[in-house]
Amino acid sequence: MILGAVLAGGLSTRFGSDKALAELGGRTLLARAVDALSGVCETVVVVGRDVASVQTLPDWPSAGMGPLGGIAAALHHARDAGFSEVLTCAVDSVGMGDDLIGQLSPAPSYCADQPVIGLWPVTASNAVDAILTGDGRHSMRAFAERIGARAVRFESKPANINTPADLSAAEERSHGL
Repeated sequence: MILGAVLAGGLSTRFGSDKALAELGGRTLLARAVDALSGVCETVVVVGRDVASVQTLPDWPSAGMGPLGGIAAALHHARDAGFSEVLTCAVDSVGMGDDLIGQLSPAPSYCADQPVIGLWPVTASNAVDAILTGDGRHSMRAFAERIGARAVRFESKPANINTPADLSAAEERSHGL
């Protein structure tokens, strides 16, 4: 079983407002991310927010740990709930494609252009915990390297919306999808 986890704990500093609630094609980025994972995962959670349309989890071990804090929380939850893998994406990952699991299988793997989009085995929880509680940098690529994850080039590069200009460009490309 695969748990879907939308990573939504960022501060949206480059965006200037709560990016998760920004709309693309009349739907919030948060709703789009939840829907994208709901189509391929048995259960979806949102990590790093208090309120969402699905169950929410706090980052682990605390807020402000970056994407790895969200991945750690999702891996812990998945392990405790009997899931074997976690599929992650950022709240602003748009256009990940219809065959997300197929592109990333087998785990561990991640999108080469956006390493927060990844398929992680729950056994990776020890590795992410070690990084987050250690003195080094909390790097997605260091985590991926530590667990031997493959970098996957997606057929179509997902959009990464960091600024209002990125949102406008995604709106123009999607024509309201």
